[in-house]
Amino acid sequence: MDGSTMDMTRGKPWRLITAFAIPVLLSQVFQQLYNTADALIVGRFLGDEALAAVSSSGTLIFLIISFFTGMSMGASVTISRYFGAGDYARVSRAVHTNVLLAILCGIVLTVFGVALTPTFLRWMGTDPDVLPEAISYFRYYFFGILAVVMYNTCKGIMNALGDSRRPLYYLVISSITNIVMDIVFVGFCKMGVAGAALATIFSQAVSALLVILALLHATPALRLHWRKIRLHGDLLPRIIRIGLPAGLQSVMYSLSNLVIQSSINRFGTDMMATWTAYGKLDSFFWMIISAFGVTITTFVGQNFGAHKYDRMRKSIRTCLVMATVATLLVTGLLLTFGETLYRLFTDEEVVIQKGMQVLRLLAPFYCTYIGVEVFAGTVRGAGDSLIPMLMTLFGVCVLRVVWVTLIAPMKPDVTFMLLSYPITWSFTSILFIIYYFKGGWLERCERKAGYAHVDGRV
Repeated sequence: MDGSTMDMTRGKPWRLITAFAIPVLLSQVFQQLYNTADALIVGRFLGDEALAAVSSSGTLIFLIISFFTGMSMGASVTISRYFGAGDYARVSRAVHTNVLLAILCGIVLTVFGVALTPTFLRWMGTDPDVLPEAISYFRYYFFGILAVVMYNTCKGIMNALGDSRRPLYYLVISSITNIVMDIVFVGFCKMGVAGAALATIFSQAVSALLVILALLHATPALRLHWRKIRLHGDLLPRIIRIGLPAGLQSVMYSLSNLVIQSSINRFGTDMMATWTAYGKLDSFFWMIISAFGVTITTFVGQNFGAHKYDRMRKSIRTCLVMATVATLLVTGLLLTFGETLYRLFTDEEVVIQKGMQVLRLLAPFYCTYIGVEVFAGTVRGAGDSLIPMLMTLFGVCVLRVVWVTLIAPMKPDVTFMLLSYPITWSFTSILFIIYYFKGGWLERCERKAGYAHVDGRV
């Protein structure tokens, strides 16, 4: 083991959770800054039409990244389990299996993405005026999609080994590279939207190269060797069984939010601007809570592999308390300084006032989502991914769509429609709490892993 890995099977849980979660959170912050800087540079140098062309592909790009971030969870859980058990031979085999799987997925995505880009963008209703530039940008993006897949895959591997710091460092380097290349290609070389796409590809290649180099130079027991890359038949089904539902869950969650967005659009331009500005503030909570979700998944995965079930139970309680404190703190700050924060994004008083109404409606209910993230991460860390996906699909996605399409039209008011958020958060959290205590998930995970069952541990 080298100094960059983190053994979560020993030491105080709160310290380990903090040390792992903070880099994960900062990575998400830098990802937001990365996207914002990209948009600002394109808008500044190329104008509104170019910005619209780049932004029109943003939703689909986000769905792709969300899917592969979820997919990487399959390898992360499998690797963390073997790492916690000290079975470095299986860690190595899982690493090499997942790297080849990522390469194959990246190649397939490149071929189909480049060929079907016009079809995708037309399906999304892209404005015909910006369609040619959007096609150009998205096609270039797909030429570099292998780097996106490889970065998320290798980042998941490193997270499984307890290393969340180096992926953060590499993302910072990639973000700076993207900004510099945007200025060079777009500002000085006058390459237009193609230049913005090339800057994105170049920066993604940098981040992918850095995480690959990190694995190539890891401690011998965990090192990536090109000649050992192959699909191991005993590990591949496990990786897909956990990763595929997690990836689909991320996509479905995003799609349900698109349904909300389309309904918001019907309330006029001011409400659209309000929802966009609210999303900037709302993202602070989601970055924090998802950092706890990723952390508890890795923590449980390692301790499940080490058969330290009492430690799993203690870490879950600790994570719930820490996530609750962080949520209450964020909620208080947003409600207290909301108007000031909104003014960072807009000067329109009507948008600020509407934004505060939305914030006062939804922010107090953030705490109802804590159970979803922590308990979903817990059971997923032990290898149970399908049922969390189904509960999220029904409790969040289906119920939200039903509310927006069937119930909300009975009272055409934006506040009534937005009640879908606290209702679905609360309902899904209750589902996860019941499943955690009564669902028998641990016993099933033990049977699948071939472990002997001992009563009364989690």
